[in-house]
Amino acid sequence: MPLIKRNPFGHILFIKKLLIRYLGVLSHQRYKGFNTLDIEGSEIIKDLPGENVLFVSNHQTYFADVVAMFHVFNASLSGRVDSIKNVGYIWHPKLNIYYVAAAETMKQSLLAKVLAYAGSISIERTWRAEGKDVNRQVKMSDISNIGKALNDGWVITFPQGTTTPWKPIRKGTAHIIKKYKPIVVPVVIDGFRRSFDKKGLRVKKKGILQSIVIKPPMEIDYDNDSIDQIIEKLEYAIEQHPSFLKVLKTEEITQMEHDNEKRRFRKHKHPKED
Repeated sequence: MPLIKRNPFGHILFIKKLLIRYLGVLSHQRYKGFNTLDIEGSEIIKDLPGENVLFVSNHQTYFADVVAMFHVFNASLSGRVDSIKNVGYIWHPKLNIYYVAAAETMKQSLLAKVLAYAGSISIERTWRAEGKDVNRQVKMSDISNIGKALNDGWVITFPQGTTTPWKPIRKGTAHIIKKYKPIVVPVVIDGFRRSFDKKGLRVKKKGILQSIVIKPPMEIDYDNDSIDQIIEKLEYAIEQHPSFLKVLKTEEITQMEHDNEKRRFRKHKHPKED
């Protein structure tokens, strides 16, 4: 047995653990202080197998979304239900959680490189580079790296490949699902765009109700579902299908705000157990 344990990508696990601990403590107040994070469905997490699980989610910021998921997943594995109260859960984090990110983004700063070491599978985008539209071939090494991560643990991906809502889902995600046959768990997030800047590093507004909804694993026929069928299922699962796009009436917006206030009041009146 090697003296220094590494993951399949060569990262030293002890260093990764220290980074996740540090980043977890540093970021906790962003979801349990400056703003409120409403969580639903976290009980699903603890029943998942330790590997070959693909989380698919809509995307609102570069980093705040995935950091919040690291918090929720680790809190759930430590026994908390729909809660990230008491950041002690991050002391023994799950070290085989990965997330798919654009290589260009993960090279932009020292902090981005630190976040990359904590779990990024950095890929080359085929449709966008340096702020311009491009048309490149998919790198097979990117696909195999995602497969390597699935074989080792859990992978978080944002199949639209952008923080802009209602954009089409990239076919690459459907190909990965058919090739590696992971358990696919949909996640729907909201509130991050309003509370953070685009990168998800700076708190833009306080007092925002953020939410993460974890849905049951999807039913996918890996052998018989077509790429287009899987894409459509993903669009509905993460609530980014065109049918969800509609102009809300004033009364509907008022009702949504009222419902958010009721959820906030319920959480304060009946705090969940750790």
